[in-house]
Amino acid sequence: MLALLANAAFYVIPFLVIITVIVTIHELGHFIVARACGVAVDRFSIGFGRAIVSFKDRWGVEWRIAWLPLGGYVKFAGDENVASVPDQDDLASMRAEIALSEGVGAEKRYFFFKPLWQRVLVVLAGPAANFILSIALFALLFGTLGEVVTPGRIGTVDPGSPAQHAGFLPGDVIVAADGHPLRGFEDLAEYVVYRDGVSIDFGVNRGGTLIHLVATPARRQIASFIGAQTGGQLGIRSALGRPQVVHYDPISAIGMGAERTWQGVTTTGYYLSRLVTGHVGLDQLHGMVGIAHASGAIAKQAVNDAPRDPAGQVLGVLVNMVALAASLSISIGILNLLPIPVLDGGHLLFYAYEGVVRRPLSVGVQMAGYRVGLALLVGLMLFANGNDLHLQKMFHFFGALFS
Repeated sequence: MLALLANAAFYVIPFLVIITVIVTIHELGHFIVARACGVAVDRFSIGFGRAIVSFKDRWGVEWRIAWLPLGGYVKFAGDENVASVPDQDDLASMRAEIALSEGVGAEKRYFFFKPLWQRVLVVLAGPAANFILSIALFALLFGTLGEVVTPGRIGTVDPGSPAQHAGFLPGDVIVAADGHPLRGFEDLAEYVVYRDGVSIDFGVNRGGTLIHLVATPARRQIASFIGAQTGGQLGIRSALGRPQVVHYDPISAIGMGAERTWQGVTTTGYYLSRLVTGHVGLDQLHGMVGIAHASGAIAKQAVNDAPRDPAGQVLGVLVNMVALAASLSISIGILNLLPIPVLDGGHLLFYAYEGVVRRPLSVGVQMAGYRVGLALLVGLMLFANGNDLHLQKMFHFFGALFS
């Protein structure tokens, strides 16, 4: 029983902490920009459900911590329309009700009566907050621990591999891929893993001369914290030169954090495009169960790496959780920008229509879009979590709880 509780803590607690922090920061982005634009806010909640602790500030905003730690939300005053974009008839009715209860002009405090550009900024602020969080977390890691870089010199080339067919030789140093500079094998692996079946133009330093070799990574099974994944591999191994730890001053760390975040954005966008075009199987999608499994596996590995050093275990778990949170924050930011009603990107789509035709969509169209978007989102979540709960994976997951 104690083993079960201990292992459950590894998988549940890190997941809840990471998701709550990421989603709360997302909602805080909406809140800060909304308040800067003078929008009236009823509530900011960390967690869902009944409040454990709550209070109201001098602006009438209720701050609460709720009992279900799965993120949070911000509730704007008068936000009762499920699609969050009332049409002209709704706006006229709302204006009349507000004027009757609060006086003429009071509607200017409400989100829906703000200028279109302010509403767009408020909506964009959520995903922007996720990207800022990612930059900050990566900068924290780069500024405190530095970056481990394994020199990109090739030690061995597997016979019959894509690398051998492309003409790679032991001693070559890979310095770029499709024109993108590579600092070492870590950058190379991250670039190649998402491009199985895609020709890549590599810049290679061979004996002091820069040459170009074109290779197409083969699809292989790759172990990951989520489980078996498919990804691209060239069939080369590092010469195992001594890894270098590159340290950064605070300004450089922020720059590296921004660079790593942008790299995450472009990589995720590229991966999604391959998913849509069918080059990546839907079985590679993962949901909350997969994230929980990954966070637990990462935490357990950090503990196992320092079996007799409690302080080292705690530090290892924290470092790994910060890195995971930074990566997930990018994914959640991008997910919310997808043009699906109920997501921030869906609201931006409605605002784009309003900006062109000078009036909001009708409630009927909005509600239809909301239902389709909700069904699509729920279906995607069920499918992704279904992948996570594949029978074999489920046995491994629950087996890990008792091991």
